[in-house]
Amino acid sequence: MAVPFRDRTEAGRLLATRLTKYANRSDVQVLALPRGGVPVAFEIAKALNAPFDVFIVRKLGVPGHEELAMGAIASGGVRILNSDVVDGLSIPRAVIESVTRRELQELARREREFRDDRPPPDLQSLIVILVDDGLATGATMRAAVTAVSKQQPAKIVVAVPAAARSVCDEFQTEVDEFICAETPQPFYAVGAAYEHFPQITDEQVHEMLERQTVPHPS
Repeated sequence: MAVPFRDRTEAGRLLATRLTKYANRSDVQVLALPRGGVPVAFEIAKALNAPFDVFIVRKLGVPGHEELAMGAIASGGVRILNSDVVDGLSIPRAVIESVTRRELQELARREREFRDDRPPPDLQSLIVILVDDGLATGATMRAAVTAVSKQQPAKIVVAVPAAARSVCDEFQTEVDEFICAETPQPFYAVGAAYEHFPQITDEQVHEMLERQTVPHPS
């Protein structure tokens, strides 16, 4: 079976063709969920001539099965829990709190690492395009949407190259616009949608944030 994308760069370029109505506008902000969403968002922002930044979100993985999300946290003190996973596995509250504390430390570290004392963008009244490299359960993106919505943007758009069909259906009613390029069936993992799916380093995130051009809306 053919793999939809060669890498995250190609995925971002293809996804950008679905977002052309947001090009060259002064009220658009592209936000990447690091680290995997950064190369995708970089290409989208470049194609749209829009600024991009990172929005820090951390998955709360089930101990021993970290790829399975029991919830997620986001900048701004947001935490959401996946009740199906928590209840289905009878995960104790103490375990949830322990994992949350650990991921809060990593969230704070990434805020310092990626921002270099830059303040986060003011999202009020903007069209915010949230980008990741794919959605399996959607937990981290859901946390991001919850946090961003608190800032009263004009519109929240979620754009991802690949997602599970069930997650796509859920997000259609949770945000103003949901764009997904591919919904592989069956959906095993985000990485299965890419030929090349390497880990993105902190250094690569820094480089892409520094390489972005200052937009000049027409």
